[in-house]
Formats: sequence, C-alpha cells, structure tokens
Amino acid sequence: MDRKRTGVVLGLAVVTAAGLAACTDDNSGSGDITAERVAGVECGGTNSLRASGSSAQNNAMTVFANSFALSCEGQTLDYNSNGSGAGVKEFTGGQTDFGGSDSPLKEAEYATAERRCGSAAWNLPAVFGPIAVAYNLDGVDLTLSGPTIAKIFNGRIEKWNDPAVAAENEGVDLPDRDITVLYRSDESGTTDNFQKYLGAASEGVWTQGAGKTFNGGLGVGEGAKGNEGVSAAVAQTSGTVTYTEWSYAKTLGLDVVEIITPADADGVELSAETAGTAIDSAALENQGTNDLVIDTDSFYVPESAGAYPIILPTYEIVCSRYPDPEAAKAVKAFLSVAVSEGVQRQLENQGYIPVPDAFRDKLARAVEAVE
Repeated sequence: MDRKRTGVVLGLAVVTAAGLAACTDDNSGSGDITAERVAGVECGGTNSLRASGSSAQNNAMTVFANSFALSCEGQTLDYNSNGSGAGVKEFTGGQTDFGGSDSPLKEAEYATAERRCGSAAWNLPAVFGPIAVAYNLDGVDLTLSGPTIAKIFNGRIEKWNDPAVAAENEGVDLPDRDITVLYRSDESGTTDNFQKYLGAASEGVWTQGAGKTFNGGLGVGEGAKGNEGVSAAVAQTSGTVTYTEWSYAKTLGLDVVEIITPADADGVELSAETAGTAIDSAALENQGTNDLVIDTDSFYVPESAGAYPIILPTYEIVCSRYPDPEAAKAVKAFLSVAVSEGVQRQLENQGYIPVPDAFRDKLARAVEAVE
C-alpha cells in the first residue's frame, strides 16, 4: 500500500471531491490527515457517492474519502456531517447512498429503511471514537465518577469546587466558580450514547433517560451544534464542560476528565490503549447476522481494569441489497477501503480507535455481502 500525506491528497480532493469540504460543518481534523491507497479493491459503480450524518466520524470520513479517491480513480464521496438524526432521515428518504449515525437504527427506522432499500438495512460500525468529557479550567487535572458527571450534566452540581468534585480530586485547587455545561443542540447519537452511559454508570443519579436530544433539564447549560460546535465553545470559554468525540478534543487540545469506574478507583485516562481494552470486550446484539450492532452496555460499567468506559461506535447504515446496482458497487468499494487494515491504522492520529483485527474480519465479511 502507498501512503500519501494530505498535502498531496487534499489537492486531489479539491478537484474531485469538493463536496467533502464544502458540505462538512468545519473541515476539521488534526491538520496531519493521511490517506492510503488500498490494492485489490473492486472499484466501480457510480462515480460520486453521497452520504451524510454523524459529525463524530467526520475526521474519519476525510481519511476514508481521500483513501477511496486514491484507490478507485475517478470515484469520490461527498459527506455532509449534519448530525446522526439528519443522516438517518436522509438515508431512509433516499437522498443519500448511506447514512452515518452514532446510534444504530431504532425499530421504526428499520422499517422505513427497509422500504427505502427494498431489503434489510444493516448497521456497520466502521469507526470507534471514545467520547471525552472535555473541560476548560486552567491548570486543573480532573478525575470524576459517573454519579458526579451525571450531577454536573443534570444541574445538581453547579460549582467547580462542589464537595462531591473536591472529594474525587484531593489536593487539587478547584476554583470557586460556576460550571457552564455545553450540550449538543442538534439531534445526536453522541448525545444518545453519552446519556446511556450516564444512565448505566450514575448509580441512579441520571433519571432523564437517553435519546438523541439532550435531556439534562430546563435551564441546564447552553446548546451548540455538532461536536465541532461544543468543542470550539469549550476551547474559547473558561469554566465550561461538554461531552464530545475524542478526535475533536485532541484537535483543539482540550483537557479531558479521567473517569472513575468500578475497576479503577483512581480513574482511567482516555487513550488509544484504554479505549482499545474496552472495544476488545464488545459484544454484538444480533449474533450470526451482518447487522453488526454493538451492545454498548458492556462498555459503560467495565469489569476490567484499564478500560475507558464511554466508547462511541459509529455506524455506516447501508442497504443489504440496493435497488441501484451501480450504487451498490460503489458503496461496497468505499467500505472495503474504509475497513481495510491500512486505512483503519490512519485513524488513531485523528483520535479514533482502529477496529480490532477480529472485529474487522466480521466487518469485511458484511461489506462483501452488500449487493
């Protein structure tokens, strides 16, 4: 495989995949995105793929799209990172060739997707991105438990030097100032996964449930659109805290909370290693099928030491059999590039976790079955 730096690849993308830059919310990334030419891909089908959805996977999509353009000459992806809710709606409405979502299809969405496809729809998790609890407090390293995080995000803790925060950060000089919570104003699978974590790990503190809309309560916090919006707001404003996909926190150099779990009383630092430990234990909800929905409950309250608990599997939602054979060929080629070992390896620098080998084999078999 031939590795290319983005300086070369982005020049190509401007000419052949201008929509990728034009349609994303922020053209975000670390500034050092790589791409990889994958040998042996069965290219073909429509030249211009359209997809939309999760902003959490936007930086990964840049790597995938650039690698696709290198591997399949003349073929491009136009990806609009307009949020998971929009991604599902546009896919099921036939506006795009596949959708990106931080949550798998719900029961009603499965039915709508099946009508759009004329076949079953599959959730294929090609991107794993930890959710960071990111904050802006100069010179303060924070460690927090699930119950304390939940109290911050439902408004029960309003000051950074609250006794509950202080008890988990002995010896840390915490400021006597208000906490400003920032949450996603758009429908978001990141919000859904974060609230599922709060429900599982807060020991009953978080009673607001999950869902793609933030449920923290009336008057709690301020909204911003997309991972890019909440991350930028935290970077610019002292005293703030948010939940965001790790790649955005890394790009902006945000401080990230170490999280106390039942297996780690001193807290777990977010890293590729600790996130990988969690992913290695992932279980599937639909065993024996190509609909690869992850059972995320196994992440949230880990039994293994050194496992970071808030992991976000991001799905590419596809038709198992497309009405348009040309679209099927192109989607299959794109996903073959995306899940390849070399391309997955490029994701770590962007704050994602490469799909482990054993799971990547399952993904590759599911992609091969798309028709």
